[in-house]
Amino acid sequence: MNIYVVAKRAGVSIATVSRVINNSGSVKPVTRQKVEAAIKELNYRPNAIARSLVVNATQTIGVLASDVRDSYHAAAIAVLEQEFRKYGYHVILCNTGGEREKRTRYLGLLLEKKVDGMVLVGSIFKEKDSNAHILEASDTVPIVMLNSHLEGKNIFSVVCDDTEAVSKVVESLVENGHKKIAYVYDVDSFSGLAKLEGYKAGMKNAGLEIQPGWILKTANGLEGGKAAAEKLMGNHGDLTAVIASEDILAAGVLKGLAAKGIRVPHDMSVFGYNNSVIARCTTPELSSVDNKVDVLAREAASMLYQVLQGNEVPHLNTVIARLVFRESGPVPCIYK
Repeated sequence: MNIYVVAKRAGVSIATVSRVINNSGSVKPVTRQKVEAAIKELNYRPNAIARSLVVNATQTIGVLASDVRDSYHAAAIAVLEQEFRKYGYHVILCNTGGEREKRTRYLGLLLEKKVDGMVLVGSIFKEKDSNAHILEASDTVPIVMLNSHLEGKNIFSVVCDDTEAVSKVVESLVENGHKKIAYVYDVDSFSGLAKLEGYKAGMKNAGLEIQPGWILKTANGLEGGKAAAEKLMGNHGDLTAVIASEDILAAGVLKGLAAKGIRVPHDMSVFGYNNSVIARCTTPELSSVDNKVDVLAREAASMLYQVLQGNEVPHLNTVIARLVFRESGPVPCIYK
């Protein structure tokens, strides 16, 4: 029997169990009762190591991201590091890449390093089939998922409502007369699928039927966006608007449209997502969804800190995005 079993039974972090055992720190009465009940039920007798866990906390947080070069991930990581430093924690950053095997290996490595908790940046960390590796890691330390959600007693999530955001983009385009609207995306991640559902919901709410080929999955990056624009214009020349799931894809769409002599926003409106620096570097500048990555990152850091302090924290917090309108539209459309 060990402290991790008690924490799992009570549905709290090991830090919370340690605070109850040592009668130190702030623990809400209802949480204390849960822990004491688990200790009694399991007939757990804390040893010296368990009693010293709070004192011997490493004051270290593991932050995992699939690609630190990505502007979204980089912005989140910068805020996380600053916030945890204010809380008195150091950060170990792991650039995991896109393979689950590598992500699983990094989770194990951080557990070996005795981190106090982890933040998983980006929706790619939630797998379509099994998330056993995340659930197993959460048996040892609390985990916060930034812009992804997974059910678990020791797993906490802060997400942007991507579905509602893309639905609002469609609504804005429709209000400006657009009816033939395409959607371009690159990954079937938790966030990617939520955005796709937003597009479908927005079109349905507007009473618009999505034609075959209007939803297009493409490669990532500029080249993916450019290829998508070329394919859409080759097969659907009457489209008047394109929504892209990422700013970098939208920038590629702009390049593809320009190569075909299609003017934005006069002939075509284009909307991106993330409100990254890329949106302000294109010509014309991109309208984009601000999914408030800085707010998400600050909230993720705060959630994990509060959990480590033994406080009750909601398992899911949702942030509402806002639309940022720039030169790429939408502008009033006369149907082709």
